[in-house]
Amino acid sequence: MPIPIVCWSTRQAIPEVNAFLHRPAFAPEAEQAAAAVLADIRARGDAAVAAAAERFDGVALKPSELLLTDAQVAAASAGITAAERRAVREAHRRVAAFAKAGLRKDWELATPQGGKLGARFLPLDRVGVYIPGGAAPLASTALMTATLAKVAGVREIVACTPCGRNKSVPPVLLHALKVAGATEIYRVGGIQSIGMLAFGTQSVRPVQKIVGPGGAFVTAAKRQVYGYVALDLVAGPSEIAILADKTARPAWVAADLFSQLEHGTGHEKALLVTDSAELAQSVSDQLAWQLPRLSRAARIAPMLETGLLLVVVPTIEQGAELCNQFAPEHLELMVARPRRLLPRLTAAGAIFIGPWTPESAGDFAAGPSHVLPTGGAARSFSGLTVEDFRRRTSLIEYTAGDLKAALPVIETFGAIEGLDAHAQSGTIRFES
Repeated sequence: MPIPIVCWSTRQAIPEVNAFLHRPAFAPEAEQAAAAVLADIRARGDAAVAAAAERFDGVALKPSELLLTDAQVAAASAGITAAERRAVREAHRRVAAFAKAGLRKDWELATPQGGKLGARFLPLDRVGVYIPGGAAPLASTALMTATLAKVAGVREIVACTPCGRNKSVPPVLLHALKVAGATEIYRVGGIQSIGMLAFGTQSVRPVQKIVGPGGAFVTAAKRQVYGYVALDLVAGPSEIAILADKTARPAWVAADLFSQLEHGTGHEKALLVTDSAELAQSVSDQLAWQLPRLSRAARIAPMLETGLLLVVVPTIEQGAELCNQFAPEHLELMVARPRRLLPRLTAAGAIFIGPWTPESAGDFAAGPSHVLPTGGAARSFSGLTVEDFRRRTSLIEYTAGDLKAALPVIETFGAIEGLDAHAQSGTIRFES
């Protein structure tokens, strides 16, 4: 089918572009479903989790079957291929190395009168990581979440992922969770897993924080349990934007656009922004040529109408502005001088610099977590890091001299805010 190409500039609003940029992070129908299931889990615990699993996933699980045993995980791990084992091991090594490099160290600052200020960083005690199910076993997501928690020093890492109707979980996914450091693995997905992690049940203790990507229903559930637990970010259906000039290879651009459309939820977005009309047409031709050769062509084909947009802009600088407005999960720079554009790019979950850095490198191998903000949330959120699994505590140690120097400030603010006990708690220490 012909793929439309539209023109856009900062001076001209284009309906097709505006519609593409508008993608609400939360769906009303998902919000309603999440509210009902979460209320049921708070009231009935394990029974409500099992009922939701049967309703949404078509699997009949007894409460005793929610947790996968160590023996079951070990058996699954033993059944994977040598190539899968090597890939998991190497990806884990890279993710762990990046996470270790990102750990912040405790620090102190001397006060003028001999005291100390500072901060210390401690791991959370118990966290939940969500691994989506669906069309593919996302073993890479297991590594991109649980590994960070392990490096941060979290003692209890609770993983949730949906199982099939036969109650099975892909062996390579279980192996990846084991390698990454998960201490409990539950074959539960969707809203019910978020409620189980947040509120706890008769058989599952609640966690302090939930991280990981998910579809509209998981995203809605996460939003509604905020406050009961901490959360990471809005990480929903996958997105990619590619900013390219005439130097980009059309076949590479088309392949990278498909890399996100193939996830298959029906809500993915892929955007090409270029200052070359010739490149845009060549990419369109490549998309048409490559599609029939992909194993997921049937899933991708409908997305060419609803999830794909090719845009020609007057200048690459205006293209950067359009990318900022889109605020994509993934942004590839396939231009002659990609680093020159970095100061102009202010909203993206991750930026992939140059033609030899496809988004798939970030998904599977590079090191930074691929759990990234979607739906325009990159304007406000950052991707998952090792620090998301730690707490920062401020340290304040004054001497008498420090407190005396600060006393006028304390007393004045106490008067301003009508909090005389605040002021008195400082003043009383200097009364004879």
